[in-house]
Amino acid sequence: MISELNERSREIFRQIVDGYLETGTPIGSRTLSQKLPLSLSPATVRNVMADLEDMGLLFAPHASAGRVPTEAGLRLFVDGLLEIGNLTEDERQSLEAKCQSAGNSIEGLLETATATLSGLSRCAGMVMAPKTESPLKHIEFVSLSPGRALVVLVTENGVVENRIIEVPLDVRPSALVEATNFLSARLVGRTLSEARDTIAHELDGHRVALDELTARVVKNGMAVWSGEGAPGGALIVRGQANLLDDVDAVADLEHIRALFEALETKEMMARLLGLTDKAEGVQIFIGADNKLFGMSGCTLIVGPYRNKQERIVGAIGVIGPTRMNYARIIPMVDYTSKLIGRVVG
Repeated sequence: MISELNERSREIFRQIVDGYLETGTPIGSRTLSQKLPLSLSPATVRNVMADLEDMGLLFAPHASAGRVPTEAGLRLFVDGLLEIGNLTEDERQSLEAKCQSAGNSIEGLLETATATLSGLSRCAGMVMAPKTESPLKHIEFVSLSPGRALVVLVTENGVVENRIIEVPLDVRPSALVEATNFLSARLVGRTLSEARDTIAHELDGHRVALDELTARVVKNGMAVWSGEGAPGGALIVRGQANLLDDVDAVADLEHIRALFEALETKEMMARLLGLTDKAEGVQIFIGADNKLFGMSGCTLIVGPYRNKQERIVGAIGVIGPTRMNYARIIPMVDYTSKLIGRVVG
């Protein structure tokens, strides 16, 4: 559709979208005629705005003469008119320093990267943790409290990953030791994907001398590490409070409420992040332009990260209102995803 716009229409459309993204307010013809590099009267500008509205790119949110972009208009702007810059050296160094401070823990790295990305973008940050595909060196179950245990995995390349799992309330400490010994005998030196089917076959066929509680501990541990119920690994979401910073209307509040509900439905978000497997680079989902997303008033910007074999193993991104600083956030997500890939790889 961008090819259907002449130079005058493109410039007016660009100014309206830029103004809306910066201020959040409708842009009127008089304001536009003063800002445009072209010499156009307010009446001429109004005619062009009417044409853009007929094309479904603009709409009037109130009875005023001002216009704001529709979600289709934002999509067109991002795809065809947005000028994306590079991160500053300070921004790159800040991201790198914070990620390096997380040490060898994948969990720590992803938590730090997500929180940092959320803070810089003023949106909610989210990341899909990778499934562990490196051969394992050590596995251990540690009791935390009644009904909860920590599973610690150490890979042969020195990466430490932790997950909290639910365990039966009456599980004995000896059952955790037995679960540790059972999985160590089958996992050390192998990847989870290599050993998963064998372990499941043994458990389902009752071919091992484990009591019922210990078997449940093993199954719960394998389930959380295998990422059952969603593609990829665990989903981490940080910075939801940022979404409330710029709410100034009831309609905005409704969008944010719907977004909060979606963030609680982590399976849907996990499937969205999983879409990065299908395409290269940063993906941008705006409002209802994707059937899986289908959230009016919200945007998801997400980028995949890869291992040494250049295989996509996870994704990181931000989610927030459609009015966000796309030119700054897109390169931010892109750089962060590549930074994580270098560390994870």
